[in-house]
Amino acid sequence: MALLSNICQFLDKELKVFGIPDASQNGLQVEGKQEVKKVVFAVDASLDTFEEAHKRKADMVIVHHGLFWDKPQPLTGILYQRLQVLFKHQISLYAAHLPVDIHPLIGHNAQLMNFFVTKKRETFGNYHGIDIGFLGILHREITLSAVVTKLEESLNTKCQVLAFGREKIKTIAVVSGGAAELAAEAVDKKVDLFITGESKLSSYYIAKEGKINVIFAGHYATETLGMQALSIVINEQFGVECEFVDLPTGL
Repeated sequence: MALLSNICQFLDKELKVFGIPDASQNGLQVEGKQEVKKVVFAVDASLDTFEEAHKRKADMVIVHHGLFWDKPQPLTGILYQRLQVLFKHQISLYAAHLPVDIHPLIGHNAQLMNFFVTKKRETFGNYHGIDIGFLGILHREITLSAVVTKLEESLNTKCQVLAFGREKIKTIAVVSGGAAELAAEAVDKKVDLFITGESKLSSYYIAKEGKINVIFAGHYATETLGMQALSIVINEQFGVECEFVDLPTGL
């Protein structure tokens, strides 16, 4: 058992949730039981997630996409239905958006880059003045088809591929989720392959005219990795039961 306040303090500090500008209102979004015996981790703060958390007897849910963003929202409709489950069962909700993208060890993008053996790694993907992804130079070249196979098998996903660059890949840039617009930065930095989650029409022509490869591996799929890594950290730090709930969207 651990105190909710101690878990939140640890997350706030480890993820630097209040030092990273973000549209998400990161941190503790809903307060429930003060004593936490089990934590469920998920990508999205959906009704399915909360109902699954209750079934699994969780006291706390930690997600990447939380309930509260830029502006205040009326507690009606779908948002009200989601909150009802949390309030009824006294389940706490903690959200960490960009902080889990950015984290150099347990973040989505660090975990994605760990699929490949790199001899050099640097930050990549400027988003409102902050780099949220990574660019890596591989220890040895790998084929584009081998990268696709690796991603599909590791993430249980189906990739969309824009094969407009070299078949042999030496440099890879990764930004999880919805970052198709950063293909332009990949072109500028002469990257062989840019990996992100969600596709966008304009990125097709950027990739084609810039002569680079782009893989869309799924918004959801590319943002499972950081949550799974974070679950291990919380388990080791506090000794509470931790479980990742996989609710794929196919998107």
